[in-house]
Amino acid sequence: MLASGLEIGLENPNRHNGVTLNNTRQKTKYPGVFYRESKRVGGKGDERVYYVVFKKGGKVVEAKVGRQFADNMTPAKAAAMRADLVENRRITKAEQRRVAASRWTVARLWEFFKDNKCDLKSARDDRYRYEKYIKPSLAIKDVTELITLDIDRLKRSLVKAGLAPATQKHVLTLLRRMLRLGAQKGLFILPVAHFDMPRVNNEVTEDLDPEQLQRLLCVLDEHPDQQMASLMLLALYSGMRRGELLRLQWSHVDFCRGFISIIGPKGGKDQRIPLNDAARALLESQPRSGSLFVFPGRDGKQRVDCKRATATIARKAGFPPGFRPLHGLRHTFASTLASSGQVDMYTLQKLLTHKSPQMTQRYAHLRDEALQRAAEVAGVIFTLKKPLRSVK
Repeated sequence: MLASGLEIGLENPNRHNGVTLNNTRQKTKYPGVFYRESKRVGGKGDERVYYVVFKKGGKVVEAKVGRQFADNMTPAKAAAMRADLVENRRITKAEQRRVAASRWTVARLWEFFKDNKCDLKSARDDRYRYEKYIKPSLAIKDVTELITLDIDRLKRSLVKAGLAPATQKHVLTLLRRMLRLGAQKGLFILPVAHFDMPRVNNEVTEDLDPEQLQRLLCVLDEHPDQQMASLMLLALYSGMRRGELLRLQWSHVDFCRGFISIIGPKGGKDQRIPLNDAARALLESQPRSGSLFVFPGRDGKQRVDCKRATATIARKAGFPPGFRPLHGLRHTFASTLASSGQVDMYTLQKLLTHKSPQMTQRYAHLRDEALQRAAEVAGVIFTLKKPLRSVK
């Protein structure tokens, strides 16, 4: 490789596949264009390998430009390429490979992102979102050339695919995270592309009324899989998330101090929540099989999913359509505390391990209703009092 970055295409006469038959450089009628005889690539016989010679930066440069048959090269084409090289309008294949290797395409950025974010719990979902939605339209796109129009086109494809606004947002957020990581690591300058995120209304509070809750308790009491019944009851008693329940180990439960340690929660920072009497009684009665996990899967390993089992219980309990069992029980836990009027929003935030108070505000109206009911009690009491006689 010369200082100019152009590859000298000399053939090695000792090679046998593509061996140079005549290492002598032969002239053509075009100035600076030469050829050497070589074994034909992909066929019988021989073919000419064309080279061009020119000066660049005060140095003589010889570059291979192509083969007679394999590249359909002719002396005239070689002469045109030589003119482009002299005027810096063309780069050789070796230079093209070097430039391509240095380009940060979206596909290359994804590989970098995947290698550096492999410890995230969302890795599997991110991989699916990239392969399914981002890769088809943007994989070969140069990151530095991304513009708002590319993002808008991606968004329209997501809408056309019938994805919910929340799912659209997850895909767009993934692409934005990839770009920000690359820029933070100094791989490229962040492109000027605006992300117009879809509006998402995901503040759906799934709740159970007293009758539905009573039906659930009856179903759980008679359910043949008591480990799954206990898992759902702990979700109701503690408000823990599905992943937190599946990852719960006996070493995370401190019966002496009365706390459950939540390791690796959704917010990222380990948390502790109080072990109330109902949760304590449930865990103390839970049989131990020698596994590290409170609700183990096969061979005592961590259970990875429980959708089928919880869906069966939800169906037997007559839950409303679309009700997500474990997620809904977490909401029921929060709604019950908020509507009691005895728990302030800050305390509820800590019990739910929410990162910000905004996430807990969906329950604020329930607490307000409880306070209003309490105020009404005072109003009723005072209106029943007989008015005092005026003192003369």
